Amino acid sequence: MHESRDRVAGYKLLETGALVAFDVIETHVEGPPHGGFVRIQLQLGEVDEDGERSQDHEWGAFGFIFCIAVLSFHDARPRGASGMDFEERDDFTVADLMDHLRYERAKLRFSSDYIRGRCVKTDITVGPDGAVTVETRNRGESATRWLQVLQGRKHLRAVPAKS
Repeated sequence: MHESRDRVAGYKLLETGALVAFDVIETHVEGPPHGGFVRIQLQLGEVDEDGERSQDHEWGAFGFIFCIAVLSFHDARPRGASGMDFEERDDFTVADLMDHLRYERAKLRFSSDYIRGRCVKTDITVGPDGAVTVETRNRGESATRWLQVLQGRKHLRAVPAKS
């Protein structure tokens, strides 16, 4: 019974998070293409015709964090010895969110390293003004794709030509 309640809560968070409008302010990438560090600065909410930004973070911060965490977990793979705990068919849960979510210095902060054998290494911080920082370590530029997915853009990949 509890597992199904967790799943329903997760779907609700995904639905809420997918509705949050945001703008990418700045993207900073360091290191090699398959490792390194990525920091993306965002602003939640959309700007209306009067130049006022909506307060989407007030109702959507938890859902937005959950969406990014789900996408990060889904893309994550084992590294080194963590392979022994890795399960291919595994889902990020609301319980996982709560295990890694804190309120620090007036900000919501999700911080993860390894989760059940997956090298997640993703930090998400949402400030009281809707400013968001997404940071990843050893994940390449995956975070930029996650944000494109949330904005409704499809990620295109090169497909090898058939011989």
